Amino acid sequence: MHTKIFLISMVSASALALASCGGGGGGGGNVVVTPPPPPPTPESTGPTYMAGTFEDSSAFKNQCEVVRTGTDSDGNPFPDQSGSTLEENFWLRSWSNETYLWNREIEDQDPGNFNSPVSYFPELKTFERTASGEFKDDFHFSQPTSEFLEQRNNAPSSGYGARFIAVNGQNTPPRDFRVLYTESDSPASDIVNGQVNLPRGTKIIEIDGVSVVNSNDVDALNNGLFPNTAGETHTFVVQDVGSTSTRTIMLTSEDIAPEPVNRTKVLNLQNGDKVGYILFNTFSPLASEKSLADAFTNLSTQGIDDLILDMRYNGGGLLAVASQLSYMVAGDARTDGKTFELLQYNDDAMGTNPTNESNNQVEPIPFIDEGVGFSLPEGQKLSTVNLPRIFILSTGNTCSASEAVINGLRGIDVEIILIGDITCGKPYGFLPTDNCGETYYTIQFRGVNDKGFGDYSDGFVPEDNNFNFGERVKGCTIGDDIENELGNQNEALLNAALFYRENNNCPTTSGAKISQTISSKAQYNSEFALIPPQERPERSVLLNNRDLTLPEGYVFKE
Repeated sequence: MHTKIFLISMVSASALALASCGGGGGGGGNVVVTPPPPPPTPESTGPTYMAGTFEDSSAFKNQCEVVRTGTDSDGNPFPDQSGSTLEENFWLRSWSNETYLWNREIEDQDPGNFNSPVSYFPELKTFERTASGEFKDDFHFSQPTSEFLEQRNNAPSSGYGARFIAVNGQNTPPRDFRVLYTESDSPASDIVNGQVNLPRGTKIIEIDGVSVVNSNDVDALNNGLFPNTAGETHTFVVQDVGSTSTRTIMLTSEDIAPEPVNRTKVLNLQNGDKVGYILFNTFSPLASEKSLADAFTNLSTQGIDDLILDMRYNGGGLLAVASQLSYMVAGDARTDGKTFELLQYNDDAMGTNPTNESNNQVEPIPFIDEGVGFSLPEGQKLSTVNLPRIFILSTGNTCSASEAVINGLRGIDVEIILIGDITCGKPYGFLPTDNCGETYYTIQFRGVNDKGFGDYSDGFVPEDNNFNFGERVKGCTIGDDIENELGNQNEALLNAALFYRENNNCPTTSGAKISQTISSKAQYNSEFALIPPQERPERSVLLNNRDLTLPEGYVFKE
């Protein structure tokens, strides 16, 4: 038994030896054993990560785990093709490397280590801080494209036409939940039995029998405050400013689109001067262009001597509309041949625009003196009040495109008087970009004015403020007064602007009525104040936004 095995082993060894030597001719008794073929190469399951090496993002664009069918809001078929989460992640990695302003500060991580693009995207940013200790990039977020289009386009949504806020940010009991402002011709501003339903400053005590102040039934409170559909009726117990009693009202929700220009008026002062006032809340594409043009035509016709522009709740929007607004303030002579904003991209772009497929050289954005086609006909001449200075009312929610107005006008020596609080500090912007049904906002450029200045990442700061950082501007630090209606001369910020105009200095605290105030910065993103933190959207698209989107085919004209 053992001998037989041994002989077989010896024969096999000899055959292999002969085969390896090439086996000469004639040895008919030799057996040649062919080695088995190598195993087949496994099929590729997607792109392979190599640290520091980036394929062009176009190789992964629209390669989607879930393919959308149908058409987009413009009637065009969705570009999605069958792909994978891995390819979506690789697109994010390459796109961020190509377009992110601080692309060299991104830690390069394997996209395969993340199970979704939404979980990977937050890592594709810088975590450096500004001089004051704030994160340099506090504006990095994404949202479903369907939500982006609804919000950016100012689409109607169900509600009462009131914006609510938790005073002092108190989102847990005991809460103090107030009305910040209302839209005209809405359930909130309707007059019933001689009383406005929800005037500014109204405290919400109870909704549908549930205490806003003390209840932990967050679902019931949200259902009442933020109704899902039009036609819902909810019962509110409210307390008016200065009252010790309450009243009960019934509110029925409607589909309401926010008004970009919420109100316009001319204040006729005792000395005969006329001061214009505009409450401007969003640079949205579908309405803000025409809304602003109508307001300035009105003020120009009345021949105002000064302008107070109330942007305390304006988180930003379209940069083109910011340029139009700035032109309507300053007029032809001051803006002719001047740069409203020059965009600066990452160092690797070398003066080109990496968000543009043509990768063309960056040209300055001028002060736009005509309609661009959002809600005004392209080429329609804009009115102007032609003023050498402007009073701007601000809070921590005055951001991005609103700050671009401040910086752009300062660049052509229009005097800015800032009344209120430190602005949010965002000299940066982006072109919202969709991939596979998610819209991503990654900081892609900084903006500088005609003098080359754009370093205000810690905000514009009224000169009397004790904050040691930011860019100081003439003006006064005044708390947001919710006891008085916006546009009322007794309202603290407007009152302070009129005082400064008359006296060239700030009022004392007792000179401005601010007994019920709201502090700055994050307090203003509180429409979702009662929603548990883990369920809140990171941001509204119109909050802290500087959007470079233009109507198709429009180019900036000198």
